[in-house]
Amino acid sequence: MNTDMNSTGLVIDQEKETGVWPFLKYLGKLLIRDRLGMVGLIMFIIVVFSAVFAPWLSPYDPLKQHLRFAKDPPAWMEGGSIDHPLGTDNLGRDILSRIIYGTRVSLTVGFFGVLIASSLGIFIGLISGYVGGTADNIIMGGVNLILALPYLVFVVFIAAILGSSLINVILIFGLTDIPIFVRITRGEVIKMRESGFVESARSIGASDKRIIFRHILPNLIGPIITIATFEMSAMIFYEAGLGFLGLSVPPSIPSWGNMLAAGRKYLVIYPWIATFPGLAIIFTGLGMNLLGDWLRDVLDPKMRRIKK
Repeated sequence: MNTDMNSTGLVIDQEKETGVWPFLKYLGKLLIRDRLGMVGLIMFIIVVFSAVFAPWLSPYDPLKQHLRFAKDPPAWMEGGSIDHPLGTDNLGRDILSRIIYGTRVSLTVGFFGVLIASSLGIFIGLISGYVGGTADNIIMGGVNLILALPYLVFVVFIAAILGSSLINVILIFGLTDIPIFVRITRGEVIKMRESGFVESARSIGASDKRIIFRHILPNLIGPIITIATFEMSAMIFYEAGLGFLGLSVPPSIPSWGNMLAAGRKYLVIYPWIATFPGLAIIFTGLGMNLLGDWLRDVLDPKMRRIKK
């Protein structure tokens, strides 16, 4: 079988047609061979499915209070009821329903935060790495200054000033995460700007714009997707931390961080109020990290090992 490698480092079978669908089939074949990657993908799909179909999956309104049923234990514990499989909180709200709706906050913060950070970070990193010189020194000076600050302290400080709001949380994580994408993009661009395919493009008179968007940018897809997966997982943890401190979304919005904060007072007596939101955070973070590990192995040709 004849194979070749394109400028992005992806192995292409010359005897088969190229395109999006064959590439997806190729990724699916690799995913089946990686059990942990498959587990991570399934876990991630479960979380996304819960967020999208929350109104149909939730047995109750996550905001409706039933003080008569407050602090009911899970169904398998003494005094529990199948009506509330995971029990209720201190205000009688169904914990399962609140966890399902909490996926919306976590995924919204993670997705849009990474979208903002990656979009601006890639643009700035491309300029810094390709142009170099004074522009590079100025940009990297600012990046290093931001990275020198304690991240959590920096985020908490900004959140305390801006106040509790979903949009504020997204902007905080999106803007404070830009330096990570700038550094990764700059490093990859510096390696590629002197590579053979870039030199060949220059030799035939290609403009800088064409070189950047046709030759360099496609090669950044692998590293960016990989780091974006890990950063999205990190943002979910950080959002829960801000919620625990009361600096994320308002208390009226069900989020895992808010649930942890409400349950910490009853951790010894009614542990299920805080335990299940914590398990939801662990489940989501583990799934995304397993998926990120698989993406790193697949999209980095140096780490990929395929049994023929």
